[in-house]
Amino acid sequence: MKIAIFGQYYQNNTAEIVTKVVAFLEANTISIAFERSFLEILQEKNIVKNDYPSFSSYAELDANFEALISIGGDGTILKAATFIRDKNIPIIGINAGRLGFLATVQYENIEPLLLKVIQKEYIISKRSILSVRTNPEYDNFNELNFALNEVTVARKDTTSMITIDTSLNNEYLTSYWADGLIVSTPTGSTGYSLSCGGPVLTPEVASFVVTPMAPHNLNARPLVITDDTEITLKVSGREEQFLISLDSRITAVSIDTTVYIKKASFTLSIIEFKEETFLTTIRKKLLWGADKRN
Repeated sequence: MKIAIFGQYYQNNTAEIVTKVVAFLEANTISIAFERSFLEILQEKNIVKNDYPSFSSYAELDANFEALISIGGDGTILKAATFIRDKNIPIIGINAGRLGFLATVQYENIEPLLLKVIQKEYIISKRSILSVRTNPEYDNFNELNFALNEVTVARKDTTSMITIDTSLNNEYLTSYWADGLIVSTPTGSTGYSLSCGGPVLTPEVASFVVTPMAPHNLNARPLVITDDTEITLKVSGREEQFLISLDSRITAVSIDTTVYIKKASFTLSIIEFKEETFLTTIRKKLLWGADKRN
């Protein structure tokens, strides 16, 4: 069995997590490959002393990997998705900060839950992905043209709102006068969209959410649509550019750019355990069921 390990930053508890993960995997004779930049950080801080196999790109991962362990928060999993793409390697999110919706494995549960991975006692949650194309085309969207959480169009270099003409399957919907517009997957419904008033979707729902950001037309409300819908966005405003973000990857484009968003042809696999389901996480994260009146 082979497992990849990925992280972005060194946090206060990174050393303890990495030490525990590596010790457990090696004790169970599992091959380890680190993402190269993360390995260099760990070696520089003398956390990892051995020279493990490493990878630095999508092309260096293959179907022989049982899983990829992401050490960090939800943002680290979003970055890990750019390495996996359509390879169908499931991700295990080990939380190195605050409780996340994706990185749900806590430090004290690392060993028993990794044992369940070895024993294949886990659930695969298939997560929908959004794909983007533009007219005119931009190099930034030639290869990494997908998002796990959301695709956002937003104003740039101005405090003035922009107008986003929105069509669904080539039928005009409305024009949003707002700071921007979020198109979210069910996974992303607990992220930026939620903070802008969007609904929470469970991961298996075959839907997307269209959520305006600070809309000037106050009757504009988040809209849930089926995930076989193609969304077309045309932006106008006072500036010559606006921003398109795919999760955390941001590109400035000219105001005459048309944006086409639809469901990608592949999904991302997240490993879940009965001990840490989506509903368990959302109760903890949003304090549902907790009486806070006293």
